[in-house]
Amino acid sequence: MDLGLQDARVIVTAGAGGIGRAIVDAFRGEGAKVATCDIDDAALASLPQDVLARKIDVSDPEAFTGFIDEAIEAFGGLDCLVNNAGIAGPTARVEDIDLADWDHCLRVVLTSQYLAASRAVHALRCSNNASIVNLSSLAGRMGFALRTPYAAAKWGVVGLTKSLAAELGPDDIRVNAILPGLVAGDRQRRVLEAKAQRQGRSFAETEAEAFSYTSIRHYVEPSEIAGQALFLAGRTGRTISGQAISVCGDTNMLA
Repeated sequence: MDLGLQDARVIVTAGAGGIGRAIVDAFRGEGAKVATCDIDDAALASLPQDVLARKIDVSDPEAFTGFIDEAIEAFGGLDCLVNNAGIAGPTARVEDIDLADWDHCLRVVLTSQYLAASRAVHALRCSNNASIVNLSSLAGRMGFALRTPYAAAKWGVVGLTKSLAAELGPDDIRVNAILPGLVAGDRQRRVLEAKAQRQGRSFAETEAEAFSYTSIRHYVEPSEIAGQALFLAGRTGRTISGQAISVCGDTNMLA
């Protein structure tokens, strides 16, 4: 299927590893021009030479918006923004969470998406296939005990997505969110390890409980998230906007 993404100009935040790297590779596979930022030196060095890659912390507004400007100028415009940057945040009871940790989680997960969208929208208005794809989480639809900063930020992403879809729809810019469930990779493992330690249980017990609330009991692969992003950004998604789309194996509760 031709998604119409040949030569599309795409920015993917935090695209050097994990879900972000899968999204970068997927867009490149369709012939798109891709720019990304990350904070991991080794992962950035592993990116193909044709990717415009910069070491940027998305919680630094000046550096981050400078990167968005640089990518748009280098590509002569923009067709798709994928807001992927995120962190797990602390795993703790609400009364034990440090305000600095709360603030940092919201800056990386939510504020970075606002910054990128506000900076990119002028270029997206000039595209004939403009879209924003925001990475939320199943935690953006369900409560998540011991993960209140992360869940609050991811719920915020869904609100941002739906509001931008309404605001930017008249400019023919589509805005959608993807809500992954349990995704294969080091980050998910670290989250489960932290919860197991906090609750005094084994990793295996914590993992089994997480999957007990899921109909399809295996991890979501990053490539599956990337495939959804391609569909939304391609011509196939031209009338899809304002949606919060779960890719989670039918997970009914977060534990």
